Amino acid sequence: MIHPREVLLGAQGAAGFLPVCDHYSGVEARMKKSLQLQAEMAEEFGACVFDVTLDCEDGAPAGAEVDQAHCVVGLANEARAAAQAFPSNVVRRVGARLHPVDHPFFASDAQIVLGGAAAALAYIMVPKVESLADVELALAALDAAAGSQRQSPIPLHVLIESPAAVHQVFDIAKHPRVESISFGLMDFVSAHAGAIPASAMGVRSAQDHQTLDQFHHPLVLRAKLEIASACHAAGKVPSHCVVTEFRDPLALEQAARTAANALGYTRMWSIHPDQIRPIIKAFSPSEAELELACTIVLEAARQDWAPISVQGKLHDRASFRYFWQVLERAHQTGCTLPAAVGGYFSYIVL
Repeated sequence: MIHPREVLLGAQGAAGFLPVCDHYSGVEARMKKSLQLQAEMAEEFGACVFDVTLDCEDGAPAGAEVDQAHCVVGLANEARAAAQAFPSNVVRRVGARLHPVDHPFFASDAQIVLGGAAAALAYIMVPKVESLADVELALAALDAAAGSQRQSPIPLHVLIESPAAVHQVFDIAKHPRVESISFGLMDFVSAHAGAIPASAMGVRSAQDHQTLDQFHHPLVLRAKLEIASACHAAGKVPSHCVVTEFRDPLALEQAARTAANALGYTRMWSIHPDQIRPIIKAFSPSEAELELACTIVLEAARQDWAPISVQGKLHDRASFRYFWQVLERAHQTGCTLPAAVGGYFSYIVL
């Protein structure tokens, strides 16, 4: 069986390789619960459907930054040891968010976290990245701290939080070590010194057609689109910002679907366990889309990837790539796949 990735050049886009949900947690008890939930849902879905990012920045009480970094190291290594004790074809991904590169505790974060848990971490998130120079500065510190613990350099996720950073985002996205770029909504709004209203940090109700929320304020929407565009141009993963209305499932679902379907985001932050499943659902293909993707990919394979006609429409390798990516997203989000296409994923580890 020839694998679609071997035929459809370019089909293995970056969006197919990262879980669609990135869950942030900083309080020790919650970090432990998040890691346990990740293990449970990996078993349930047969895939790592969300990352856990252990937070050294917002999760650290003032004055306890060093203790927080050591806590993150301990939890990351415990999670790795637990996964090794019960081997699975599903790799549970854990990352860590450090302080910004210009923060007094960035250097100690890098030394402690990478020095103590480099092999256990799937990525490092660095917030408040303003330029390509910040990326290089961060990577130099991370690589020095990690030493020879890893077989490959640790990927970098960056958080864009200012209008100046948005202006630099295409250059940042091109860096080969940058794997994903996230949008920091609240800091972005605050950076405008009151020129953007507080409503732009929220999500308006379905009945509200007037409020300039985060999906309708022009400056915020422009920033989101710039980040998504830069990521897709460079083959990186755009990650949508948090929704603070975590007690409002309708607001979260609306936000997640808009991010996925209208803005081109392939990943989204969660700040509460109740947000994880709705985000996964919103970023999953519909049953109808999945059924059509199966039909087209299987027929294309039968025809050795020559052009085909399905439901009166012509399809060739351009559309084959799209529908293969639908199947990748389905697998990535734990959807049940028919046996006929499920074999394509029997050796793919997420």
